Amino acid sequence: MSPPRFLPSHDVPARPRDTALLFVARGLELLVAEREGAIHIPTGAELPALAAEAHFLGTLDGGDCYAVALPQGTEPPEGMKLVSARGLFTRVDEAVLGVAGRALAIAEWDITHRFCGRDGEPTVLVPGERARRCPTCRTPYYPRIAPAVIVLITRGDAMLLARNANFPGAFFSTLAGFVDVGESLEETVVREVKEEVGVDVKNLRYFGSQPWPFGRSLMLGFTAEYAGGDIQVDGQEIAEAGWFTPDTLPNIPPRLSIARKLIDSFLAQVKARNMPGESS
Repeated sequence: MSPPRFLPSHDVPARPRDTALLFVARGLELLVAEREGAIHIPTGAELPALAAEAHFLGTLDGGDCYAVALPQGTEPPEGMKLVSARGLFTRVDEAVLGVAGRALAIAEWDITHRFCGRDGEPTVLVPGERARRCPTCRTPYYPRIAPAVIVLITRGDAMLLARNANFPGAFFSTLAGFVDVGESLEETVVREVKEEVGVDVKNLRYFGSQPWPFGRSLMLGFTAEYAGGDIQVDGQEIAEAGWFTPDTLPNIPPRLSIARKLIDSFLAQVKARNMPGESS
């Protein structure tokens, strides 16, 4: 059975919204119902007033998907609740989680750009693209993402993992941080690693990327090798850090995350190079 397929679009179809999935966001939370232990995304028929104001996201397995912000002060309808989108990480499949992340960003963009930052005029939606524009000064406002780097540092068969002081649970992950203005991605990796755990790195290699809805960012993954220095955590963002081998792994992130993909890729490399050779 093939996984669900999402096709993004901003061109609103001329179809009723009754059966469409309606991703209702407030900040980094999503409105859902829980039925027999499963997460249910509401439909347009369940929330017709919100559906009428929603932004088209695209189709998931042929079904329409929309995003809209839940106005501040509005209580969730009976039988529904707001949950942290991060909490859905292991409860919905990857395609639904991806649409949810897209919805968080679109709903936030719509709320925060209702007025022009230059002259305070109400903005209007631009037909044919995902944008709002000031009718007076013509300034366009597009959804924005914040680029961030994430890096797995290795030393032989060991990897450096850290526990973030702000994350729930006692799991360890790779290091990450947002790109500053004027920085290259490589410079961000070097700076973030030095700031957070006090070590130097070398031989940076690009690994891959993943949209990351929980900071409305794009996570760009790297690998790097240890180049020197002793681990000294910053004590603010990072609570503890250490070197871990495949035999001493702590709790690590779930499989959908790019952090876990970095870790799993390295574990596979260690396993491959430590396999006994075939006897001749």
